[in-house]
Amino acid sequence: MIAVLQRVKHAYVSVDGTQISAIDAGLLVLLGVAATDEPKDIAYVADKVVNLRIFADEQGKMNKSLSDTGGQMLVVSQFTLLADCRKGRRPSFVHAADPHKAESFYLEFVHHVRQKGIDVQTGQFQAMMDVSLVNDGPVTLTVESKTGS
Repeated sequence: MIAVLQRVKHAYVSVDGTQISAIDAGLLVLLGVAATDEPKDIAYVADKVVNLRIFADEQGKMNKSLSDTGGQMLVVSQFTLLADCRKGRRPSFVHAADPHKAESFYLEFVHHVRQKGIDVQTGQFQAMMDVSLVNDGPVTLTVESKTGS
């Protein structure tokens, strides 16, 4: 499982020109599910994302987590994070989970984060989405369950 985290001042998702979700300050999470992912990967990434200290404290140091700040999270499914671009000029998506598994893991990730008291909004699974954000910092990080990063 791969999560790209972007610390945002605000973000929203639109489908067919209609805004379907929005958050104020917090994290935009682009989430990719691998074919080899297991339930433990969901818990690892969710816990890491919620508790990663990437928000400023009173001294301006990155020392607070999303939990500490009361920020919101917008989670968008993005299978293209699993693209293998090493060969040729066209990405291969053989490492991405099939849509049924990906949607199940995506929804379980959202549930896991909500259980931690975070206000979570979502994109629309398998839809063509327009994702808009104002990056805060900018701060952009990745969390991968298989490498433990």
